[in-house]
Amino acid sequence: MGIDIQEEAYLQRDINWLRFNHRVLQEAKDLRNPLFERIKFLAIFSSNLDEFFKVRVSNLRQIKKIDRHTRKRLHLRPNKTLKQILSEVNEQQIDFGAIFNNQIIPELASNNIFFLSSSQYSNEQIDFINAYFKKEINKLEVLNPATLTPHLEDGVLYFSILTTVNQLYFVKIPTDKRFIPLPNSKDNEFYYTMIDDIVTYQVNLLFKDKEIAEIGEIKLSRDAELYLDEDYEGALAEQIYDALKQRDVGQPTRLLYDASISKEHRKLLRHTLHIGKVDLMPGGKYHNFSDFMSFKNPTSNKELEFEDQPNLDHPTLSKSKDYFKTISEKDQLVHFPYQKFDYVSKLMEQAASDPNVTHIKISLYRIAKTSALNTALLKAVEAGKDVTIFIEAQARFDEANNIKWGKAFSDKGANVIYSIPNIKVHSKIFLIKRLENNISKGYAYISTGNFNENTSKIYVDHGIFTAENKITSEIEKVFDVLERKLIIPKNKHILISPFNTRLQFNTLIDNEIQNARDGKKAKITAKMNSLHDKRMIHKLYEASNAGVEVRLLIRGFCCLVPETKGLSDHIYITSIVDRYLEHGRIYCFENGGNEIMFVGSADWMTRNLDYRIEVLIPIKDTDIYKELKHILNLQLDDNVKARVLDANFTNTYVGNDQSDPKLRSQYEIYDYLKNKL
Repeated sequence: MGIDIQEEAYLQRDINWLRFNHRVLQEAKDLRNPLFERIKFLAIFSSNLDEFFKVRVSNLRQIKKIDRHTRKRLHLRPNKTLKQILSEVNEQQIDFGAIFNNQIIPELASNNIFFLSSSQYSNEQIDFINAYFKKEINKLEVLNPATLTPHLEDGVLYFSILTTVNQLYFVKIPTDKRFIPLPNSKDNEFYYTMIDDIVTYQVNLLFKDKEIAEIGEIKLSRDAELYLDEDYEGALAEQIYDALKQRDVGQPTRLLYDASISKEHRKLLRHTLHIGKVDLMPGGKYHNFSDFMSFKNPTSNKELEFEDQPNLDHPTLSKSKDYFKTISEKDQLVHFPYQKFDYVSKLMEQAASDPNVTHIKISLYRIAKTSALNTALLKAVEAGKDVTIFIEAQARFDEANNIKWGKAFSDKGANVIYSIPNIKVHSKIFLIKRLENNISKGYAYISTGNFNENTSKIYVDHGIFTAENKITSEIEKVFDVLERKLIIPKNKHILISPFNTRLQFNTLIDNEIQNARDGKKAKITAKMNSLHDKRMIHKLYEASNAGVEVRLLIRGFCCLVPETKGLSDHIYITSIVDRYLEHGRIYCFENGGNEIMFVGSADWMTRNLDYRIEVLIPIKDTDIYKELKHILNLQLDDNVKARVLDANFTNTYVGNDQSDPKLRSQYEIYDYLKNKL
C-alpha cells in the first residue's frame, strides 16, 4: 500500500542548495580551520554563489515565461522562490562580510599580513602606487552610458562612478593580478593592496574635468545556459562554440553592488542597465572573492594552512610492473585525493605502448587543460590503436576546453564522438581490449569522479580497475550505445542510466520494505552528492514508514524533508563539508544480511536516473567491499565536520568540543589508507 505524499513533503531544490552553500560558509567561520583555509572557503562560497545565479536563478526566470495556469498546475512558483532566494542570500552575504571584516582581516593583521585601502598608503607606498598605475593600468576603458549603450561583461568587475552632475560612468577593473604587494620598511611584515584600491586612488586621473560624487564596485552575472537549436544543421561542437559567444550577452540574473552607494546611484544603475529591482543584490566593498583562492600565505608559518597530506602510494599498484597482470589477478580499488591519480594515467600509458592492446574506449566529462592521461591517449592513437573517445561537449563551463581536446584527438586520428542529443554522458569509464592467447580480453575502470588530474587533488572519489568479464562485457555495451551501435543494452550486473538504474534501485528498496514488514533487519545506506528525484524520495518515505532504517550522507542539496513524524521517522541525514569535496556515490542495501553495494557516477537526481548515461557497478570482491564499507562507516561516524540535516535546517555540527573521541573522517581515511602500506 502506498502512502499519500503532499507537495509540501519535497523541499525546493534552490532554497536547499543555499543551505548547502551555508555549510561552506560555516567552514570559513570555523576557527578550527587554519586562517588561509578559511579564506579559501570564502572564495568557494563566492564562486558557488556566482554559478548559482548564472544557472539556477536564470532557470527560474525561464519558468516565469510559462503561462500562469500551467505554472500553477505544475506547482511552479518562481516569484515566491526568487523572493526567498534573495532573502536568504542577503542574510548569507551579511554573514560573509562579518566573517571577512571581523575575523579574517584582524587575524591576518595578527600574523603581520595587512591589507591597506587607498586611505592608508604611506608616502613610500603612494610613490609605488603612482608608478604602478602609470606603468601597468593607466589605459583603463571608460564606458559612458550617455554616448553609448554600455555592455558589462559577465562576471567582470567594474566601478560604477557617479559625478556631481548625475552622470554615470563605468570603469573596468583589471584583475589579472588582484593582490599587489606593497613596499614597507619592516622585516617579516607583509603589506598588500587590492588592484581595486589602486584604481580608486587614481580614478581622478581618468576624470580630470569632472567631479566624482560616488564610486562603488559592481559585478553583473548573466544567464549561462546554452540554448541549442535542435534543428541546427551543423556539427554539435560548432553549434556549442557559437552558443558560448552568447553567454557574455545573456540575460542579467544579478547585479551585485556596493551597499554603501546611494539610492539615486542604484536607481540610475538599474535604468541604465535595463534591469529590475529584483536583479539588484547588495554586497560589500569588494566582489569576486573567488580570486582569494590565489592568495598565498606569504609567511613561514605553516599553522596558517592545513597540514600537508601528500598523495599516498597504492599498496599493490605502486609495486606493479605490469598493470594488466595485476588487475587480471584481482580487482584494484583507488581513492582520491588520498592516493595518487597516476595509476589511471599509467595504465593508459602502458596500454598505449603495449602491442597486444587493440582498442581503447573512454568517456570524458570534464577534461583537464593539461593531462598525462590525455597525452597517453594521443600516444595510443599514434601507435595505431583503435581509440574511441566520447566527449561530453555540454559539460557546463568546460565546453570550450572539452571541444578543444576533442579536436586534438580527432586531428591525431581518434574516433571522437560528441554528446548524444538531449542526454548528457556523465559516466566515468574506460575499456581497454587486449589480445591474450588470441582471445580479446577487457580491462575496465569505473569511477565516481572525472578523468581530471586537477580535480582529483580536491575531490573525494573512488575508482575500480577490473578484468571481470561480467563487468567488462557490459561496460562494452555502454560504449556500443555511445557509438550508436546499440539502442538499449541488455545488462544483468551493472546499472546503466537511463535504462535500468531507477528500476533496480526501486527493486532494492522494495526488498528492504518487504524485509522490514517480515520482521527482518532492513536498512538502506546511501552516500551521494544530492537527492532531488521525487519518486526516489517517495520510496524512501515508504521505506521509513515500513520501519526500514535509512541512513543518508548527502554533501549538497537534499529535497527530502527530515525528522517528520509519519513521513521520515526512520531517516537520518548528515552532510560533510571539509578540506576535500565529497564526491563519491555509494549505495548499500541490507538484503537480509547479504548486503548489496553499488558504486558509480549517479546521484538520486532525476537527470542522473532518466536523462544521463550513468554507470554503477556491484561490488563483488570481498576485500574491496570491506575497504569501501570501512571508509563509508568512517564518514557516517564523523563528529567533527558532519552536520545534521534536520527539520529546521540549522546545519548544526554533529559533535561539539566535548565529543570524545573526535572522528574527522577525511583524516581518519587518510591514516587508514596510509597504514595499509
